[in-house]
Amino acid sequence: MRIKRKIFRVLIRIAIVLIILIMIGIAVFLGLQISGRNRLYSMYEGKTPDLSKAVGVVEGLTPEDYAGPEETEDDWQEGDVRYQGSIYRYNDDILTFLFLGIDNKGEVVVKEPGINGGQSDAIFLLVLNPDTKEGTVIGINRDTMADVDVYTNTGSFFGTQKKHLTLQYAYGDGAELSCERSRDAVSRLFYDLPIHGYCAINMGAIPLINDAVGGVEVEVLEDVWKFKEGDKVLLKGDQSYHYLHDRDTKSFNSAGRRLERQKQYLRAYAVAAVEATKKDITLPVKLYGTLSKYMVTDVTVDEVSYLAPRILDYSFSPDRFYSLAGETVDGGILDEFYVDEKALYELILNVFYEKVTD
Repeated sequence: MRIKRKIFRVLIRIAIVLIILIMIGIAVFLGLQISGRNRLYSMYEGKTPDLSKAVGVVEGLTPEDYAGPEETEDDWQEGDVRYQGSIYRYNDDILTFLFLGIDNKGEVVVKEPGINGGQSDAIFLLVLNPDTKEGTVIGINRDTMADVDVYTNTGSFFGTQKKHLTLQYAYGDGAELSCERSRDAVSRLFYDLPIHGYCAINMGAIPLINDAVGGVEVEVLEDVWKFKEGDKVLLKGDQSYHYLHDRDTKSFNSAGRRLERQKQYLRAYAVAAVEATKKDITLPVKLYGTLSKYMVTDVTVDEVSYLAPRILDYSFSPDRFYSLAGETVDGGILDEFYVDEKALYELILNVFYEKVTD
């Protein structure tokens, strides 16, 4: 009997220790979530895009569209804009992340700052609206002609020029510096849009991302690699890499067609990832660790801990996947994509702003 009582006391102590450990684990997890949220939102607190820069670029806009309130506009706040008779206000609850797919199959190697950082073959903005629980993805053509900060091969600043947006990543170190400069260039393209984080992944890691959710099924959009247009394929392993990476560079607008493949894949991947994460809530953190050698990001573990459980409640409907409108022209040596500035302005209002008055 005495032995049984001793065993019972030991089991009670073990149970208490386990309960304490579980409570500590929950506290740590909640602490990570809180610090992650605070970090994300404090970064650009009070900052809004500067849409007044669209005056002279978008036809019909005047300085009065960004001026102070009229007598009838009691709800006007600093940063509001007028467009086609309505007032719009930036939604500062929104979180925006830049995702870059870098044309490199190997692991990330930090280089001396210069002109050999690599090129971003995939450029996307992920926009999370916690008010509507909607996720929006905006695909940006790599050949977009934009203001790019140019550097010499020794890393000295040369000036800002109109160049292919993909090149901004090259003017860096192939790591944090390249990402920061790409983030700034995309933000500039969107009239100084706040971007809360970036993630650049070498495209050689695509099979890892793909297979982590059990593969992604697509209906092939064009003949590419071993795929034939119209085929239904469950992409596995290197198949996903070739579908998202390969293109015929001698074919006009091949980058634009590849962007449509990438956008199609992301729609399917979003659905597969949400389902996989519902089965294993730790999947985003596991992916974070798996991709660490192929990835450069300023999104921290506590920010991932905050975002992961919440993103499960988001819908990623097909009509929330956009590509920047514009025109691709033959630039002689390389294709050049010119953004439709009015369409971009309206897209920004639609995704990042709320209509205050009609």
